[in-house]
Amino acid sequence: MFAVIKTGGKQYKVAAQDKITVMLLEGEAGAHVTFSEVLALFDGEAHHVGAPRVEGASVTAEIVEQARGPKVYAFKKRRRKNSKRKRGHKQDLTIVRIVEIVGADGKRSAHREAPAEAHAEVAEAHATPVEAHAAPAEAPAA
Repeated sequence: MFAVIKTGGKQYKVAAQDKITVMLLEGEAGAHVTFSEVLALFDGEAHHVGAPRVEGASVTAEIVEQARGPKVYAFKKRRRKNSKRKRGHKQDLTIVRIVEIVGADGKRSAHREAPAEAHAEVAEAHATPVEAHAAPAEAPAA
């Protein structure tokens, strides 16, 4: 299940356990925020597109950290006038992790992480025996 949410004047496509960077939100690390402005909701078998929002749908996220973006310079120069101006700006940002998506019908999203058995099978398939990496045996002397 994934959703399209709107926050800070921008739209984001999110799914459970995604980390996204949004404009500054009030709160400390570990706090939960709810995005109620869900524009679209997509499930494996159904989809809901809002006009303009999907009523009853929401996305819950956890604030990971408050950060600042890269420094951006605004430089203006008027040629032959001995006039120039340079200003810098760093945008305040919030990094959030999507915890869950709640549909209009109350259906909650499942986590996208694979079960532990699948991780064990993958690790077992990629494991190679130590003998395979050993140096080749020397040929017998004739």
